[in-house]
Amino acid sequence: MKDVICFLEQLERNNNREWFQAHKSDYLAAQEQFNALAEQIIAGIARFDKSIQGLCAKDCTYRIYRDTRFSADKSPYKTHIGAFICPGGKKSGFAGYYFQVGPEEDGYLSGNMLASGHYMMEKQPLRTLREDICNGEGDFERILHKARPFCLDEEGKLKRVPAGYPADSPYAAYLKYRTYCLVHSPGKAFMLDGNVAEKTVELFQRTYPFIEYVNRAIAFTREDF
Repeated sequence: MKDVICFLEQLERNNNREWFQAHKSDYLAAQEQFNALAEQIIAGIARFDKSIQGLCAKDCTYRIYRDTRFSADKSPYKTHIGAFICPGGKKSGFAGYYFQVGPEEDGYLSGNMLASGHYMMEKQPLRTLREDICNGEGDFERILHKARPFCLDEEGKLKRVPAGYPADSPYAAYLKYRTYCLVHSPGKAFMLDGNVAEKTVELFQRTYPFIEYVNRAIAFTREDF
């Protein structure tokens, strides 16, 4: 990933169309290297999570171009490259595994990150998931423990237990989340390791029970229609 990170470091300093066009070949080379890594990670995950078998890099990767229509930041390009590996591909609405390379140590916009789960779930599967947590007799907590060093993303967390759920539940703290996503910042050295694909797959395997738990709620909601 050295060449990928090197390109992203340069892009972070020169985030404009003129520079990007002059270095388009560097971007394509970085994209090809990242896609090759994504293919390895997909194949590795598929060995323990059969729901993502058959996916390829193009099903999971994103364009580098930013949508600036509603943003004060008009920088035209993302300064990270990521892949979201989930059943049916990145647009399916299911929870999955997210792998991101960036020029910074950590952080969503430009950092190196691993994540497992779903970002900002819709109301009905969110309700089902919270009910599962509330009635699961601690199974959700045990799953989180097995997923270490990943931890729940705190973004958007509510200050109070949402209406309709018991505030005195022993699992009340887990009902306040709006984003049911596990995150881990492995740092730049991790991404530069020659065995990054194998190490990433090993870490993601720890989160497989969490992915199953979240996707069970999503699938149950869809069966109601």
